Amino acid sequence: MNLTDIIGSLGVFLILLAYVLSVRFQLSNKSLSYMLLNFIGASLACIASVMLMYIPFIILEAAWALVSLHSLGHFLRSSATKLS
Repeated sequence: MNLTDIIGSLGVFLILLAYVLSVRFQLSNKSLSYMLLNFIGASLACIASVMLMYIPFIILEAAWALVSLHSLGHFLRSSATKLS
């Protein structure tokens, strides 16, 4: 197993972990943990896809990471507003 495999496998594991915990009602899809698992997982999977130069998955994982980042930003802004 090379570095690309390790990075990609970790990324996919984090995405799947978020999904499994969500469908088992152990983690809300509106929670910070869920959003972080998705963002970090998609980012790692995207990095591995770039290392492999596999364009379809670069697009998929980059879009997934950007959507996750957007949700994370919205969550953090909302939390900051509640603290004010």
